[in-house]
Amino acid sequence: MKRVIQSCKTTFLGGLLALTCLYGVTATAQESQPAETVSPHTGSSGSEEGALPLDDLRKFTEVFSRIKDAYVEDVSDQELLESAIEGMLSGLDPHSAYLAPEAYTELEETTTGEFGGLGIEVGMEDGFIKVIAPIDDTPAQRAGVQAGDLIIKLGDEPVKGMPLQDAVTRMRGEPGTVLTLTIMRDGESAPIEIDVERAVIKVTSVKSRMLEPGYGYVRITQFQDETGEQFVDAIENLMADHGGDLDGLIIDVRNNPGGILQAAVATSDALLDEGLIVYTEGRIQSSRLRFNAKAGDVSNGTPVVVLINGGSASASEILAGALQDHERAVVMGTRSFGKGSVQTVIPLDETHAIKMTTARYYTPDGRSIQARGIEPDIVVRPATLTELEGGPFFSEASLSGHLENGEGDIRPEDRDVQRNSEVDRDYQLRSALNLLKGMGILSKQDRRQGAGKE
Repeated sequence: MKRVIQSCKTTFLGGLLALTCLYGVTATAQESQPAETVSPHTGSSGSEEGALPLDDLRKFTEVFSRIKDAYVEDVSDQELLESAIEGMLSGLDPHSAYLAPEAYTELEETTTGEFGGLGIEVGMEDGFIKVIAPIDDTPAQRAGVQAGDLIIKLGDEPVKGMPLQDAVTRMRGEPGTVLTLTIMRDGESAPIEIDVERAVIKVTSVKSRMLEPGYGYVRITQFQDETGEQFVDAIENLMADHGGDLDGLIIDVRNNPGGILQAAVATSDALLDEGLIVYTEGRIQSSRLRFNAKAGDVSNGTPVVVLINGGSASASEILAGALQDHERAVVMGTRSFGKGSVQTVIPLDETHAIKMTTARYYTPDGRSIQARGIEPDIVVRPATLTELEGGPFFSEASLSGHLENGEGDIRPEDRDVQRNSEVDRDYQLRSALNLLKGMGILSKQDRRQGAGKE
């Protein structure tokens, strides 16, 4: 069997090859060659279209022979040929790659939610390792690694010009061992060093809780096999705790690097009654897919805000784009990463495969996310707020002999709203909660006005 994987990310997760992919369809091994074949480029020798580029092949064999004869060290034919394959694929785009046995095996591990490493989703940029997102509750996040960081050294080894696979090998290690990352970060005038202890990473895909009575919060850290079902369960549990429909729901996919396509579709479908969720377009028929919503909104129309940022990629962008296009949610935060291409993993044998970009994916309104990302409806940048210290609280109730309320004594704890320390620390989350409250107030006013007209 051949597994076809949609929107797979060319990234590496904490020292292990992080082939966090969007799984699409399955096909038999006999279907490795698509029904409609794409003609190869013609060679400079002027051969007919579809023929092999003979002059270029002669050049390849000449280089191969020169290396075998004159390179300072002996290199096996297998090493040279595998390097040629790697170069051929990596030269196409940042997401196409050759999967050697170890990488091919780890392809499955990273979609199950448990793997070894540091807990960061990374890629290459200008010869350095760029952090796309630290994963929640992992050593990298706890150590302070941030989305957008450029890793310039792994331990004492500079990474400039280092092949990505070599960098990944250096990030591997026994759980409990420490790797020092030297990082360049926007706003910092000099490199900073961060010690990260390697560990076996267990990713919890969906977390949920009530922020305030009536207002639910669902955090999706990564889209895995069971994320769609877990998302539905989370909303149903929040509604059960509240005793009815929620007044508002926040879906947080900040620093979510993506994952499995069906999980993104199922999560979107849980909040949509009908319509297109996402579609893909490529040169071959098998890369053209469409996913539509089924009837039923698990939240019964609860107002929704989706939080995104520059670490929201791939499957996260499918969710945000679908809900935004259907006007089912307000998207808030900062522009997303912009990973909108589709990769197909094609096995070559039992231990090797190639991962090749075959299509782009589009939101229901036909927007390509590739290299552009999702633009939030309301831009809210991260910020640190400091409340001004006020004087002693003084009101009518403080006056001696004040007139009673008529509904019982006023307790000191009634004067201030119960504080939520996490919401206070997270400006984007606080902004989302305030927006939902405002939407609720306007909705109540509309209902009252409608009742008055009757």
